[in-house]
Amino acid sequence: MNAAVPSRVAIVTPVFEDRAASSRLFRELHDVLGPALFVVAIDDGSVREPVQISALEDAGVDGVVIRLRRNVGHQRAIAIGLSWLIDHVEGVGRIVVMDSDGEDLPASISELGAALESDDVDVVVAERRSRVETFRFRTFYTVYKWLFQLLSGRAISFGNFMAMKPAAARRLVAMQELWIHLAACVLGSKLRVAPCALDRGPRYAGRSKMNFVGLVLHGFRALMVFADDVLVRVGIACAAVAALSVCGGIAAVVLKLIGIATPGWFSVAFGILLLMFLQTGAITLMTLMLAGVARGAATIRIEYGDFVDEVLVRDER
Repeated sequence: MNAAVPSRVAIVTPVFEDRAASSRLFRELHDVLGPALFVVAIDDGSVREPVQISALEDAGVDGVVIRLRRNVGHQRAIAIGLSWLIDHVEGVGRIVVMDSDGEDLPASISELGAALESDDVDVVVAERRSRVETFRFRTFYTVYKWLFQLLSGRAISFGNFMAMKPAAARRLVAMQELWIHLAACVLGSKLRVAPCALDRGPRYAGRSKMNFVGLVLHGFRALMVFADDVLVRVGIACAAVAALSVCGGIAAVVLKLIGIATPGWFSVAFGILLLMFLQTGAITLMTLMLAGVARGAATIRIEYGDFVDEVLVRDER
């Protein structure tokens, strides 16, 4: 398949067991974008409610449904969709990545597109003005952003909802980090990123498939993209603790020699400081080893076609 319609807007959206919500999304996208719309829906291994090509046909939307052989998670599903789009569809003016549950509002695409018109912007990301979440989620999200900035040295305040130019998408699909975490990959891509404050919409139907454990894992994957930075910072912190342990041990020896230390105090204090030094030294060594492993793993190329079971194309008749 090779579409060559100029100035098209391509929507890449992962779908997992959410047929009702995705069908409504296709209709609303058609109402907002009209004939310029091309949808790449990635069915992420759905069993109970797989996405049908008829959902696009009923909405009057041009596009494809990519069915995966297994559930790979929404980040890998997005990587597969973007990779397929770059390889098979031409004439796209801009590319929008969004979730299919309705929380990313189709009406907001025009705002993302307007910010993308600047020659100094490659990617426009949606930053939430308001969100309706539980207290536990908001607390975790605040802690996650603080830890991410502390460990990686970068601030992250956006998710999957973003618009990009085709050249930016080609750069992202060439990065193996895209398969781990989309937002972190954008941060590490050196592309020119602009924020756009948008409201979060309510879900169209059903409940979120993401639980608290999944959210925690999603946060850790973002840190994995910057594994080198994180590991070096952890190594520096461990080295600092080891240096303080050595200084504390020397102080304990001096106090013992001049007779200030109380009976039994020296052996306890020196033993604790020695254990701290050995532990932090071991962590520093493991950190350096993991940094080398992470750097080597980043060179392994993943073929998206290995995950694709079939590509359903809308019948134009």
